[in-house]
Amino acid sequence: MTHDHDLVLRPTAAQTEAALNPPPGRNGGDLVVETLAGLGATTVFGLPGQHALGMFDALRRSDLRYIGLRVENNAGFAADAYGRITGEAAPLLLSTGPGALTSLAALQEARAASAPVLAISSQVPTAGLGGGRHGYLHELPDQAASFRGVVKSVHTVRTQSQIPSAIAEAWTSALTAPHGPVWVEIPQDVLLSETPIPVVTGGDAFPEELPPRPELTALAADLLSRAERPAVIAGGGVVRADASKKLRQLAERLQAPVVTTFGGKGAFPWTHPLSLQSWLEDRHTTDFLEDADVLLVVGSGLGELSSNYHTFKPRGRVVQIEADLGKLESNHPALGIHADARLAVQALLETVDERTDPAAPERVRAVLAKVHERIASQELTLEQDVLAAVRRALPAGAPSFWDMTILAYWAWSAFDAEAPNTMHSAQGAGGLGYGFPAALGAAAADPTHPVLAVSGDGGALYSIAELATARQYDLNVTWLIVDDGGYGILREYMTDAFGQPTATELTRPDYVALAESFGVPGVRTSPEALEADLAKALAAPGPSVVVLPAVLRMFAPTHLGSD
Repeated sequence: MTHDHDLVLRPTAAQTEAALNPPPGRNGGDLVVETLAGLGATTVFGLPGQHALGMFDALRRSDLRYIGLRVENNAGFAADAYGRITGEAAPLLLSTGPGALTSLAALQEARAASAPVLAISSQVPTAGLGGGRHGYLHELPDQAASFRGVVKSVHTVRTQSQIPSAIAEAWTSALTAPHGPVWVEIPQDVLLSETPIPVVTGGDAFPEELPPRPELTALAADLLSRAERPAVIAGGGVVRADASKKLRQLAERLQAPVVTTFGGKGAFPWTHPLSLQSWLEDRHTTDFLEDADVLLVVGSGLGELSSNYHTFKPRGRVVQIEADLGKLESNHPALGIHADARLAVQALLETVDERTDPAAPERVRAVLAKVHERIASQELTLEQDVLAAVRRALPAGAPSFWDMTILAYWAWSAFDAEAPNTMHSAQGAGGLGYGFPAALGAAAADPTHPVLAVSGDGGALYSIAELATARQYDLNVTWLIVDDGGYGILREYMTDAFGQPTATELTRPDYVALAESFGVPGVRTSPEALEADLAKALAAPGPSVVVLPAVLRMFAPTHLGSD
């Protein structure tokens, strides 16, 4: 009788040959890139530094494609987008100290958005570890401590034999729901030393599944089946779990209206009769959701933006499906189901009873009519026209990446993403500079579609150096820069709060001339010409820049008590 634990995987002839006769000149860095390749990685992002040179030299001997950015934080944003688009763990190679720390804001965004990033950093030589003051360049008393509160898990290597297992363990962590960034650090001497360890030829790492508890889904199905006014909030977890089609089936079976969060754009069809779209910063939507007697929240923690700045107070029963245990019932009491969205929605599909509610689409139309009437009363034609022009110019299936800028804030509520996993923004952590480097990562992930990046002029200056990256790798990204002369949304916030803005006005370059100095075509457009100019740029291969001088305004908020 054979038991599973008695089974042994025998090496192939090729693996035996590689083990007995490894090629000369390999070092610890080779173990890193060999492990990544064995796990299925094909592309790595990063920036070299003195302590990390062992890894970068090893890239020369591997088949991995390297995309080098000009700033570590931008490399992190690119890896984030690559992970979102592919669903794979995106390797990010970094150096010690300042290089590592410069990636922190990008890793915070990846954590907030559950993007799988595998960050591998060098460390000072082994002799300098342990918290003492040895005076090595870039030395920190405890480098990993800077990342523990940001990433999903930290993995520390001290010897070459630990490298394959540590990276495989980190890879599994990054891809186990909820996805997220992970951190591996390896000392300089471990990376540089010649290695006697055989070539890494295997590396399967299987993320753990997160199924729902059946007694919880049975209760949830009963609640939803008996509900008189069910509604659904679909968050980013639906997109990441590839559960959009199943969610649509569930909503149709229940005749439950669906609103998508800003991180869940595309999780439900925009023009579906049950679609409340994404107007979460609107009191009419909030009121409708509060009136639901059973509210199903899938893949959202109902954080600040998803709850109309915490003014949302559900009166009915809440059922929350969430893969991140820390977000479960963190804002509202609920029947909390700790599970991957796809598995949990499938369980509900198998157990809910079909409901009939012919009035549901009419109730959805009534809410949307109130929303549109409110927006129309604010004389914001320019903003709506600009957003509509962007939508018409963007080809079907083309992803877009939005920085923290007024047009992006409009897009969160008013932009039809048309499909899941095509619209992404930095609203997870809210840091500037995300849009363009993230779009570069998406273009590296899928060269078959043009990619749109949208920034304000303030956010653009965070990542302007990456025009060199776009040109060097000929990445198919069109960058729309809305130039309003400063930090536009902060200008509005300060004017509303204090009567006048401070520190919001910016001297900025001629973005068209600057783009052309990098060898990137640029054009200055107008609201009237935007659709044509943007469509032309998106249709042309390689990188391009479109600059729109315009001062846009936000629609009035409703969380402050206004209508």
